[in-house]
Parts: sequence; structure tokens; C-alpha cells
Amino acid sequence: MRLSLNKNSLKQQRDQLAMFRRFLPSLDLKRQQLLGAWKQSCQQLAQAQQEIDQYQQSLDRLLPLLGSSTLQTCDLSSLVRVREVAIGEENVVGVHVPLVLDMEFERSPYSALTLPFWVDQLVDNLENLAKLRVQFQVHQARVEKLGAAVRKITQRVNLFGKVLIPTAQDNIKRIRIALSDEERAAVVRSKLSKRKRH
Repeated sequence: MRLSLNKNSLKQQRDQLAMFRRFLPSLDLKRQQLLGAWKQSCQQLAQAQQEIDQYQQSLDRLLPLLGSSTLQTCDLSSLVRVREVAIGEENVVGVHVPLVLDMEFERSPYSALTLPFWVDQLVDNLENLAKLRVQFQVHQARVEKLGAAVRKITQRVNLFGKVLIPTAQDNIKRIRIALSDEERAAVVRSKLSKRKRH
């Protein structure tokens, strides 16, 4: 777009510059808040992974019992299944991120007399591990959404701070120079016309 070198254009550029300068601090504040929320979600994700790893290690103590058993492992895995996971949305600094509201599990009926004593503990552990894995997946989705929002707002902050504001400042400078050149030329023309008349 070609820049008009007149007073109207100068006023438009000044108004735009004032608007850009007014919006930049609020955009930067939102970027900082989103960055803080993203870092917190990353910590929660790492903590969820650590909990899963620790729980997995505690389950490994049951594996020797499982290895010496005559039960099929596929029979044991069917004892617990996730029936329903209720996921809602939470607004974090203007970004809608998932939130686990409720989880329901379904346990298959089994006879405590026909199965080894440790099956009850295994079923409880499988249910808890499934809860942790669902929480981990939700934390992953939160990190992804907040990360995308941080990238987008950072692009906007950079657009305002590194492109729009400097461009408006350069345009104002060019218009001022052009207007002062026109004024000087008008003064020179008027002096020349006065000399010709005399």
C-alpha cells in the first residue's frame, strides 16, 4: 500500500501508533500469564508421568506373583475396564482446556475363592493406574492447547512490537519530512515570486 504524504495520513499513522502502543502491554501481559499457565501444566504433566512410573514400579512387586500363577494375564486385564470418563472444560487465561470431572470403572464379577488372594489388590491397582493414565492424557492435551495459545500470542506480540509499531514510526517520520520539505518549498516559491514582482 502506498503511503500518502499529507496531514490526514500523518494523523492516521499517529492514531494507529497510539492504538498499537495501547494494545501491546495487554498482549504482553496475556502472553506472560499464558506462559505461566503453560509451565504449570508442564509441571503437572511431569508429575503425572512420575506418578505413573512410581505406580508401575509398585505393580512390579506383584509380577512375581503373577508369573508363578496359572491364570492367564488376559483374564486378569478384563476384570477392570473404564466405563465412562466425564471431561469438562476450564477457561485458563482465555483458553479452553480439558478437565477431568469424573471417572467410572466397571469391575467384572469374580469369585474370591477361585482366584489367588492378590487378585483383589491387582484389580485395585489396575483401576488406579487407569485413572493416572487418563489424568496424564488430559494433562498432555492441556499442555498442547496452552502451548499453541502461547505461540499464537507471542506471534501477535512480535507483530505489534517488531513490525507494526516500527512501521508506523517510520511512516510518521517520512510524512513529517515530506511535509517539512513542502513547507520549505512553499516558502522558497513565495520569496521567489516576491523578488520577481519587485
